[in-house]
Amino acid sequence: MRECESTYTPYRVTYVESSALVRALLDRDAAVAKALDDSGRHVTSAVTFAEAQRALVRARVAGRISAKAEAALFEYLERRQARFEILAVTDGVLTRAGRPFPVEPVRTLDAIHLATLELLGEPPQLVRVVTRDDRVAANARALGYAVV
Repeated sequence: MRECESTYTPYRVTYVESSALVRALLDRDAAVAKALDDSGRHVTSAVTFAEAQRALVRARVAGRISAKAEAALFEYLERRQARFEILAVTDGVLTRAGRPFPVEPVRTLDAIHLATLELLGEPPQLVRVVTRDDRVAANARALGYAVV
């Protein structure tokens, strides 16, 4: 008798960092796309969509994508944004972002993501972090989070 495959995930929250979203948009990163399509609570910082939009503009200006592709990706991004719980960059996030992290150096926007992640209020073992940034990944692991 075959066992049934389960789609159960032990994670309560998926935190999506900007680099992962940009890779999904511009490079069609399959692992990121799968994580974005999983059911459940998806959260991110308010800076994520601004960073993703800037990456699309930069890609068009650099000739990496066409204006038509940019417009289509902006539409996709807008639709995708509706599925996220977007967390504000609060004074608490900025205060935490200014303090040291386990693996330094950390750039300011990455520190904002890590601070937002820490201030979610969820136990690290219930949160997975989707990122393609090595510093964010190293810090997330050091803080006890699973990294996709």
